[in-house]
Amino acid sequence: MKPLSAAVLAAALWLPAWAPTAQAMDRTPAPEGARAYIVSPSDGATVASPVHVVFGLEGMGVAPAGVDKPMTGHHHILIDADLETPDRPIPADDRHVHFGGGQTETTLDLAPGTHTLQLVLGDHNHVPHDPPVVSRKITITVR
Repeated sequence: MKPLSAAVLAAALWLPAWAPTAQAMDRTPAPEGARAYIVSPSDGATVASPVHVVFGLEGMGVAPAGVDKPMTGHHHILIDADLETPDRPIPADDRHVHFGGGQTETTLDLAPGTHTLQLVLGDHNHVPHDPPVVSRKITITVR
């Protein structure tokens, strides 16, 4: 992967100063049936970089980071990573990309090879909801 992009660095500005070392936090409830999904690319697709990714969300709304509104959150993409600590803020790095402005699509510069992508909805503090609203992990090949 390339060094941190301007988008990743800008997303980090949305994180509270305490986020990287935060202790477990109270989690925001997610409504039953809420789900995140990746509209495109499709699982198993072979694509060229940069990769255009479109996010989907059912049963909840999108709000920017820092906006504490019931039944909303903002997207994060995990690239070749797993959600390891659902009770802590999602880190901001080249494998955990934040969309704190409420974005619903992006373009990713990915190196050639096989990659996994997964969406995770975070609350106003970047903490996954309870239960976590995550997409199915997809695998793509970048040529």
